[in-house]
Amino acid sequence: MRIEAARKALLRKRAGETALQWPALAGALAADFLPRFSEWAAHRPTAGSVRDGWDLARDLASRSELPAPAVVELTEKRLLFSYRGRSAPRRRRAPRFARCQGRWLLQIGGRISTLGSR
Repeated sequence: MRIEAARKALLRKRAGETALQWPALAGALAADFLPRFSEWAAHRPTAGSVRDGWDLARDLASRSELPAPAVVELTEKRLLFSYRGRSAPRRRRAPRFARCQGRWLLQIGGRISTLGSR
């Protein structure tokens, strides 16, 4: 019983840390964030809150369950960092751009600009 309580507390802490790094993902899932994260993370070791959020977002995207605000957040992270799932994300140096929800996102010097409108 104590072990189960500790496990749940650690998952809540891990979810909270991930929500700080991925606010759009946590906000879009709202009340479903903690249960969805806990279910996803229950049998995965943590690799840090940035990677946990990234891996959860990719998992949801692969099942077409990633909410629209989180799609933009994931696209922005992909513009800023290189991450393949095996090692820590590395900051990109070269400018990059991507189309997301009818707009162009441009990353130059670590800053994201939005070009165009819907």
